[in-house]
Amino acid sequence: MNSTSRMRRFVSRPRTAALAAALPLALVLSPAPAAASTPHVKPFMGWSSWSVESSTRAGYGTDWLNEENIKNAADALSGKLAQAGYNHLNIDAGWNADLDWEFHTDTNGIPDIDKGRFPSGMPALSDYVHGKGLKLGLYGAAGLEKEVYDKNAPILGTDCHARDIAVKPLTSTNMWEGSWKIDYANPCAQDYIDSIVARYASWGVDFIKIDGVTKDNVADIKAWSKAIDHSGRRMWLSASGWPVDIAAADGLKGAADGVRIDTDIECYCETTSSWTSSVDDRFDDLPKWLEKLDAPGYLGDLDAMPINNNTGEGLQDGLTDTERQTVMTFWSMASSPLYVGGDIWFLDDKAKSILTNPEVIAVDQAAKLPRQVRAGDSQVWTKRVGGATYLAVYNLGSEATDIKVSFKKLGLHGRQNLRDTVAREDLGSFRGGWTAKSVPAHGSRLIKLS
Repeated sequence: MNSTSRMRRFVSRPRTAALAAALPLALVLSPAPAAASTPHVKPFMGWSSWSVESSTRAGYGTDWLNEENIKNAADALSGKLAQAGYNHLNIDAGWNADLDWEFHTDTNGIPDIDKGRFPSGMPALSDYVHGKGLKLGLYGAAGLEKEVYDKNAPILGTDCHARDIAVKPLTSTNMWEGSWKIDYANPCAQDYIDSIVARYASWGVDFIKIDGVTKDNVADIKAWSKAIDHSGRRMWLSASGWPVDIAAADGLKGAADGVRIDTDIECYCETTSSWTSSVDDRFDDLPKWLEKLDAPGYLGDLDAMPINNNTGEGLQDGLTDTERQTVMTFWSMASSPLYVGGDIWFLDDKAKSILTNPEVIAVDQAAKLPRQVRAGDSQVWTKRVGGATYLAVYNLGSEATDIKVSFKKLGLHGRQNLRDTVAREDLGSFRGGWTAKSVPAHGSRLIKLS
């Protein structure tokens, strides 16, 4: 079954009395939401904490992740961007780690929130986020955490323990070899992943990112996908890496909703990112993945967008306004999830203008894949949405340039009415072709032809 037709099916699978007894009462009694079986048909939109956590700027880094800052981020996201569709607040690595970056789990090996960072606990934090009209996302890693193996955690609802589900001899897995490989031939392995996702469902989690995915972790993502089905709650499942190995692409289709196809956008410096660290990589890497993707059910994830703050206090994007618009255009043409990186509390007016342009957002939310017409420094991309064709041109060079486009090469004939979707201006009627004049270095144009 291809991912376009894939539905989140909830397998009727009786749980043991022991598992039911061990789960939170609210989870046992609450019926699964009717919408849970609806497939994701649009890329998610929102904000992620990792760009802030990765920065070396004073006041940021991994210690930034705490209850007060996440609540402030929820306030800012709700007040500034949610009306345009940005409603996911995704908490990245560290929510279940102490300030020494030691990750921990409960007695049954289920990740639990760090009370030093989040003293009110996860249910209260989830209520706060959802109370702002937002969705909540959490981070995890592929494989069995070594801490869970070391304490041989009993697996809820089974007679198994963590050491029973590890591949023997012990084999390190994920991109940093930080976990043990799981033996999914043992049914208790799926029960273990189910127990984690059931807990997340009881907290109202709407998104799960599993990081460090290599071709060795396809079975992990499939297990997480099944666990989401079993939970009865609709959640977006992201397979993440730096990037995910393209050799895993076919195996992940039908399980993951999105797959990271490029390296981290963050520069791990005093800004969020820069053009060369690593925005420009995406123009080379997306074409390699296009034939592997399947919209809308299996989308390429280009990572967070460094479109947040160039003028105010706090963490800066590290991009020019021209480059910020190119990011928005390229992500939207790719139908990548649109999630902001950086300290959203300091979102500036230009960033808000770029991020909330409804005509550009519509290109993304159409969930259609683009086609590269021309590579090189003057790139030309096209995308068909309904009765219209969208044309994007990008100048990856260091000097302003004209970019000429032949309608014939786009598969179009006759006169075309052109509209600049960024400027939201009609450009007139053209026959045969069109020239984007004086496109600045690292700049772009996004044109609707009809």
